[in-house]
Amino acid sequence: MSVDGWNTVLVLGGIRSGKSEFAESLVTDAPVVRYVATAPEGDPEDTEWATRLAAHRARRPGSWTTEETTEDPRRLADVLESAEPNEMVLVDDLGGWVTVLLDPDHQPADDVATIAELAEAIRGCAARVVLVSPEVGLSLVPTTPLGRAFTDALGAANRAVADACDAVVLVVAGQPVWLKSVATATEPAAPATATAPAVPATATAPTAAATAQVVASLADIEPTPEVQLPDVLTHTPPAAPAQEPGNAWAAPTMALPMVSTGLVIQPGMELPMPDEYAGPQAVDRLATLDVPGAGLGVLDRVVGFAAATQGTSIPAAWGSVRVLLLHGDHAGGASAGTVAGESARRAAQARAGRGVLARLAAESGASLQVVDTPAAAPIEDQPALAPEQVESALRYGWRLAEQAADAGVQLLVLGACGAGTEAAAAAVLAATAGAEPPAVLGRVITESGEIDDAAWMVRCAAVRDALHRTRRSSRGAKDILAELGGGDVAVATGVLLGATARRVPVLLDGPVGLAAGMVSRDLAGQARHWCLLADHGGHPAVRLAADVLGLTPLLDLRLDLGEGANALVALPLLRSVLALSAALPVHPSLGGTDDTDPAADEPESTDPSYADPDLTEPDSTEPDFVEPEPAGPGPASTEVDEQPASGWRAG
Repeated sequence: MSVDGWNTVLVLGGIRSGKSEFAESLVTDAPVVRYVATAPEGDPEDTEWATRLAAHRARRPGSWTTEETTEDPRRLADVLESAEPNEMVLVDDLGGWVTVLLDPDHQPADDVATIAELAEAIRGCAARVVLVSPEVGLSLVPTTPLGRAFTDALGAANRAVADACDAVVLVVAGQPVWLKSVATATEPAAPATATAPAVPATATAPTAAATAQVVASLADIEPTPEVQLPDVLTHTPPAAPAQEPGNAWAAPTMALPMVSTGLVIQPGMELPMPDEYAGPQAVDRLATLDVPGAGLGVLDRVVGFAAATQGTSIPAAWGSVRVLLLHGDHAGGASAGTVAGESARRAAQARAGRGVLARLAAESGASLQVVDTPAAAPIEDQPALAPEQVESALRYGWRLAEQAADAGVQLLVLGACGAGTEAAAAAVLAATAGAEPPAVLGRVITESGEIDDAAWMVRCAAVRDALHRTRRSSRGAKDILAELGGGDVAVATGVLLGATARRVPVLLDGPVGLAAGMVSRDLAGQARHWCLLADHGGHPAVRLAADVLGLTPLLDLRLDLGEGANALVALPLLRSVLALSAALPVHPSLGGTDDTDPAADEPESTDPSYADPDLTEPDSTEPDFVEPEPAGPGPASTEVDEQPASGWRAG
């Protein structure tokens, strides 16, 4: 909802300026919205006023709850004070509220004290709040005492509320102009080479432009020269499984440098959506293909997803794939039950080209980047990251996605290895989806394969204490990353946003990627449409987040090979489905060509020595097969090559 972490926004505007539509666009993606109506019903014979009220009601989704404060203007402060952290409150508008406040039926009343109470309620509200108010200070001074009283009271209310809100926007002719921004006070100055301005350009349509507070051109931002990205590792399969791990498979990656790049990432960004027509067209086309059975089953969703993200009804199999392995530990109770140094060993193993992830990447022909993210502090005692670390991590993740897109990568695989990632993901889910931590925390398995219930309870307690500590904190995206998520979730969120901006699909795998998907909803709701989930792995947090994000797992293999590795196991199957759907012709009964063996069209042999093989040597036990033509000159080989098609050889 909010912009750049803001929790409360005042939307000002003149009559018919589009201020209400703008405010409603800010809360469109919120799961729980409380609409507070302040305007009185008015004269029953005033049909024009009744028509305006009816138009406002018709725009509200049925899932919103509506409350009215027309009977008592002081009740607005009570509504804000009682709002829950998971709610979004939309107040429309303060002009109607002031009208009721000045009504003789509510006099005598202390207008100044009531306005001060409202401002204080806004400052202490646990929910996110959007308030709409008319801007009448630019008009002429009214000639009547009642008109002057209204403009004076509304002007005082607007000033008090604007001072209490984190952000203020003025809507003029449908175009939002931001007057107050947290970024102007807290955002460090961008380097001289940065090209992304902190003040956004206005957009063209009220609902779409309202949330387009991003940059003039996000995809064209040039990184600062001093910032370096981790090396891209390109592993090759070893000649034999028993090969000694002494050869140079790859160079070491670099630690993640957290410095400013000038990129502004903030809530309400308007990023591209997949092609809404190509996906259904590709799925409909599958029904016409020349297949002997019923088709691809649930894997037709892969074809639809690839078609939508590629913008064509005949998508190609992903050729260039890059795996991003995010390494970052979480201190405190979140990491209970994990072996110290185990995550660092896994990351070093991947850098060296050994271990499950690197070997699967080599088999798939995928490149690999290992990214060291900032370690998270104990969330039960303090924020996981500082706000400036969150900003840098988001920008860095975005740049990782941009680097991949510039290199021609067609699919990103997002994985993570770190102590405490499951607990951090559970905390993010509890803050964004209202989940109960014990319900989304998986069992803790020791190195010997035993279930450690004591460690599981410590993790649950850490998440519980973290949620209690932040119960009055904002639930904005950046606030959740700073308080609960940590460095790996923040970088993963930046990757999802950057990939969305560059139209690169992302294959998710594990709690970190799904937690990043939940956080990205407040920054850019389009990001989830570029994500694909191959397998839930039996993890409860992944199941819940996938359900909230609308990501249906394609498989149910319950693999537990580590984040990223599970997705790489499914990748060859997904590639095969795409290759098959693109190569198969249309069935002859639907107008396609009869794709039969060309030998069947040749005339029969007139040689008298020719005999039908089916009528000779009836006692032969050898199976019939068609010998392929040799690829080049020379006699055809009669020996069957038993070497596997992949790079691995039998020992």
